Amino acid sequence: MKILVELENQEQTTADGLILALKDFSVQSKTTYTKEEISKIINQNPDKEIFISLNKNIFNSEIEALKETLLYLDTLNIKGIFFYDLAVLQLKKELNLKVDLVWNQTYMVNNYKTCNYYYQKGVKYALLSKEITLAEIIEIVKRSSITPMVEVVSFPSVAFSKRTLITNYYKNLNKQPKKEITVLEKATNQEYEIIEDESGTNFFFKKLTNGTVVIKDLYENKVPYIIMREYGIDSELFKELTNDTKEYIKGNCEDTNYLLKYQKLLGDNTNFFFKKTIYQVR
Repeated sequence: MKILVELENQEQTTADGLILALKDFSVQSKTTYTKEEISKIINQNPDKEIFISLNKNIFNSEIEALKETLLYLDTLNIKGIFFYDLAVLQLKKELNLKVDLVWNQTYMVNNYKTCNYYYQKGVKYALLSKEITLAEIIEIVKRSSITPMVEVVSFPSVAFSKRTLITNYYKNLNKQPKKEITVLEKATNQEYEIIEDESGTNFFFKKLTNGTVVIKDLYENKVPYIIMREYGIDSELFKELTNDTKEYIKGNCEDTNYLLKYQKLLGDNTNFFFKKTIYQVR
């Protein structure tokens, strides 16, 4: 099992690979990089597997720029591209690109049949939905040919809008707009962090998901990649977490010591790993 990390700043890490968000073509990432910066980071990290996040909806006016970007990325030593818009999959075929793709359509990546469909279309990887259980993840692993990835530690992204929602809200109130606010969702009594940037408005669940408790099960079921995102976590703590998780996967530290340590440091919220999503008609 390999560890992929998305860092706020590119520093030395013991993780096996990096996720780099491409400027102007990615959303819900704290830090983005130009094509030239990505090329430099790749050269500085020859031992890392590099994945590029290109996970925004593409407009017709952006297609030509997307083609140029994909052709450029295809010349780099990268492992794969996370995609949301199906234009990326279509252009991979049209341009005969060799780079592999990661299906990253958030809550839609939730069953083995659809994973197999995309695999048959030439997609190698899938970032499984954060809204499914550990049991459902294991079923996908066992019954799909696609290479799965599971996000285990992060402040989960829950929604994105191209619109400048915070600016519009404050403009309507004739107040100076902010770029970051916290709101309380009354039905669930949960807080969400809302961040507006040049790409639009990002929504994050303001409660850290600590999935360290499922790592052993994922490893035993041969999940090849887990993902941890630094955003919102102290950088030194994140480094420690990465190091310890690496040793834990190797079997160099006891279950109890590792799990109790990070339950204390990260909290005990396991999000949907042990909680089914049930829809009821009222």
